[in-house]
Amino acid sequence: MRKSLILFALLTAPLAGCMQDPASRGLAGAATGALLADATENNVLTGAVIGGLAGAATCGIELGLPPCRSGY
Repeated sequence: MRKSLILFALLTAPLAGCMQDPASRGLAGAATGALLADATENNVLTGAVIGGLAGAATCGIELGLPPCRSGY
């Protein structure tokens, strides 16, 4: 599990500055969902799908993240 947390931190650190569109938030959510599912010994694919949907859905909610943009 410790190796998974280190890998997660390394993979998601580059995403920290680009969470301004639904796709990047969905990708970060999918990665987080898969990691949590793996850590709790659940289905990784299901965790990734749920996390990805939750991440993409946060564009309309104020969570302290930058507002979503529809295009650059």
